[in-house]
Amino acid sequence: MNAKTVLPAVAMTAVSMVLTLAVVVMWLGTAMPWPVALVVGLGIDGGWLATLAYERRLAAQGDHSNAVTAVGWSFGLIATGVLITHALTAEASTGAWLAVAWLPIAAKALWLVHGLWERTALTGEALEAIQGIQQEARDEAAVARARLRSEAATEETRLTAVTQAGARVAHVQAKTANILSRAWSTLETAREGEGTGQALTSVTTRVTPGVTSRWELPVWGPTEPVSAFALESAGALTDEALDAVVDRIRHSETPALSYREMATRFRAAGHSASEVRLRAAWKRIVA
Repeated sequence: MNAKTVLPAVAMTAVSMVLTLAVVVMWLGTAMPWPVALVVGLGIDGGWLATLAYERRLAAQGDHSNAVTAVGWSFGLIATGVLITHALTAEASTGAWLAVAWLPIAAKALWLVHGLWERTALTGEALEAIQGIQQEARDEAAVARARLRSEAATEETRLTAVTQAGARVAHVQAKTANILSRAWSTLETAREGEGTGQALTSVTTRVTPGVTSRWELPVWGPTEPVSAFALESAGALTDEALDAVVDRIRHSETPALSYREMATRFRAAGHSASEVRLRAAWKRIVA
């Protein structure tokens, strides 16, 4: 794995050292003997190579020296300065020499990248463990997303069903209320009709002479069924006996009971009388 970063750094260093040596020999060889120019070039390259080797030794030991690093960058800047100066003073190919003048700095940058690679490199086992942890986290996230989507879909279905059921119930209630309203309107119309009083008079006069009954609308409320045994065992009461029973039940509590409460207790006690006779007895008692 280190070869990915160390090989480019080594290649760039070698090219920059050869280029620096060649430029120094060609440039200074015209002003001084070429062996002296060769020594100067080797000195620059040698200083650079020595500081680089020392930096690599410290890095292998897990250590670092800012002074050595500064010296190494100084040699790199010197080599770059030599190349730039030669390019500017050359009579031909100035652009070409300037294009390669950055090679020493590039070599130092590659060695810096290689050092960072080494400080952050992990073993194969560690990489596999990290990959396993990441894969497990992705699996858990995918399962959580699927669970949330499923719960959301289920809740949406439940709300839709509840809403539809509520709408059906509301429709049935509205329809029933409409039917009851029409029936009540019909009863009220019949109750307030002109022939209602005459029809009731023709019926009630046969039962109770001299009494003109008013037809009351039915009262919606709870009812208590009367057992068949009580109806069969109870005998028919005369008007006087009926009045006495009604009066006794009415005054059984203080204040006196209403007609509805009296009628409920009357039938619960096992007495038998038609609604017309019971209401007529009530009116005689109350009058």
